[in-house]
Amino acid sequence: MTTTTTGERSPQPEPSRVRVGIAGATGYAGQELVRLLARHPRLALTIATASQATSTPRRLPALARVWDGEVRPLDVPALTAEADAVFLALPEAASAELAPQLLARGLRVVDLSGAFRLRDLGARARWYPATGAMPDGVAYGLTEFALEAIHDARLLSNPGCYPTASLLALLPLSRAGLLAADTDIVIDAKSGISGAGKAPSDRTHFCENHGSVAAYAAFGHRHTPEMEQALQRPVTFVPHLVPLDRGLLASVYARLVPGTTAAQVSDAFDRAYASAPFVRLAGDALPEIKHVAHTNFCDLGWKVDEAGARVFVVSVLDNLVKGAAGQAVQNFNVMCGFDETAGLLWA
Repeated sequence: MTTTTTGERSPQPEPSRVRVGIAGATGYAGQELVRLLARHPRLALTIATASQATSTPRRLPALARVWDGEVRPLDVPALTAEADAVFLALPEAASAELAPQLLARGLRVVDLSGAFRLRDLGARARWYPATGAMPDGVAYGLTEFALEAIHDARLLSNPGCYPTASLLALLPLSRAGLLAADTDIVIDAKSGISGAGKAPSDRTHFCENHGSVAAYAAFGHRHTPEMEQALQRPVTFVPHLVPLDRGLLASVYARLVPGTTAAQVSDAFDRAYASAPFVRLAGDALPEIKHVAHTNFCDLGWKVDEAGARVFVVSVLDNLVKGAAGQAVQNFNVMCGFDETAGLLWA
């Protein structure tokens, strides 16, 4: 704000907005992206496309007056011409094909799929076979632990919802050296049905889920290598589908180095998240999904058994926000040098 000769303050021009586009705007995470990006103070949502080039143009009734644009068929030249950066809310194979094309045209890319999460070629070949060589400038976007890499990234690989909840629970303990070297890490996680994506299946049918809870993909879920990559140790991960539309709760069990105190565990979490705007620490008041629904917060609570050298951590988040679209926007804020919380504190 500048001062005129009359002593009045003259308004400053608004900073130019970064033009952003979305590919895959009709899915659950894609629509959440539209909602967040359309109201972001530093971004302009200039184009949103569906996942297929043959899609019929459509509007999003639930977002009327938030964003009144039309979702167009997938169109790479249009994304290139109308945006400076593109968020991909596409299936892995589509992201693996499209991201390198956008990078080659000079755009920055935030990918919400798993296509670029795994660094090891063999692991990618098993879990994401459509992805070949990793493009240059890829960063894994667990925001709280990778700020510098995210800032410099050309391609941001957004973590999965289960790994986000689980790693935020475990990395402070691991990096503080509090986990026993030979500990078994068990992650028992439960997610709402939107985590399975919008395409219907027998597993996501209302009649199959209402009034029930089901475990699936034990010892065979593609998010397991993502967690093991970050922790550099094996984990036992079993996800469950629960009859909620959104929300995720991870119960994490591990053994501590003998002699570790509850105060040391608390201190590890306090130090790790002292400057993290979207991680809230509940201590021994274990959090619940309803505390974080429709927000970009991850809430963590824990219990320590000092005599048995055991720790139990509960991590809750909204799988569509902090587990997907919200974290993607948080990461893009870091990439652009904006405040991490821009457009998200009222998500």
